[in-house]
Amino acid sequence: MVYGGSSQAISPARVPVTIKILIAGGFGVGKTTLVGSLTEIRPLRTEEPLSEPGARVDRLDGVERKSTTTVALDFGRITIRENLVIYLFGTPGQERFWFMWDELSRGALGAIVLADTRRLADCFASVDYFEQRHIPFVVGVNCFDGARRYRGDAVRDALDLDPGIPVIMCDARQRPSCRDALIALVEHALQTIRSPDEYAAEARAPQPAP
Repeated sequence: MVYGGSSQAISPARVPVTIKILIAGGFGVGKTTLVGSLTEIRPLRTEEPLSEPGARVDRLDGVERKSTTTVALDFGRITIRENLVIYLFGTPGQERFWFMWDELSRGALGAIVLADTRRLADCFASVDYFEQRHIPFVVGVNCFDGARRYRGDAVRDALDLDPGIPVIMCDARQRPSCRDALIALVEHALQTIRSPDEYAAEARAPQPAP
């Protein structure tokens, strides 16, 4: 392809590629911290102080000292190379903000679902959401100070995950640890995403009678 009469063609390898990754999980599990650890730019945060009415609605068990909450999203960026950029979107954790998940998940390659072993049930909603929509995800167990450590298989059993879903131990405060979780997600997504031909074949297949 040539622009402005120039003989210099644009190589397909230079066409910009963007990858959208979601960071999900329960309230206070470390999503904002993980985005901040990975992003190369100043993260966009929509945190607001917890109000008294909000505190009566949101579950604060185990995070009583938390004073702010994400009310829309967290956003960060990672440049892999000139034409490959990863955008990170942290989802709000409270149930009253779940209506935003559909918009945030549109076009996403996959998600890291953060889990806190002290409040493991808080990530059930995220796991169910991505399972039902066939969006690839991995579970990142955020290893909080003082929290009991569990093997990945134990967490998998507790969450009733399919055997093929990776469970990674991570520390949302440490960039190398977060990077490993991100790499695990991308590898998992590339293994599980179906080609357009596979989707077309599924659409043509006879559907079972109701």
